[in-house]
Amino acid sequence: MDKFEEAYENYLHPESSKVPKEPESDKEEIIAVRKNEDGNIIAIKTNTGRELDYSTAIMEAKEGNLGHVDVFQKYGRDILRSEPDGIKENNLGELPDF
Repeated sequence: MDKFEEAYENYLHPESSKVPKEPESDKEEIIAVRKNEDGNIIAIKTNTGRELDYSTAIMEAKEGNLGHVDVFQKYGRDILRSEPDGIKENNLGELPDF
């Protein structure tokens, strides 16, 4: 299998190509979330103790200050999500409340 076929297989089956992520020591990580009564995340807490409202968290993620999260567009607005890695426990919706 050449490198292009291997890359495509990894794309189709990302769980088989998981490589443990090295900690991004220069970036804060989200360790807890606050949700509203509808279950939507409205704030996050980082491993340094900072508590950020959702809009600020998106801005920080775009600037590259938060590790292991992505910002993407949905419904015409920015959405914050954990990087897809196949591990349910570290998804933002699964993190503990603060």
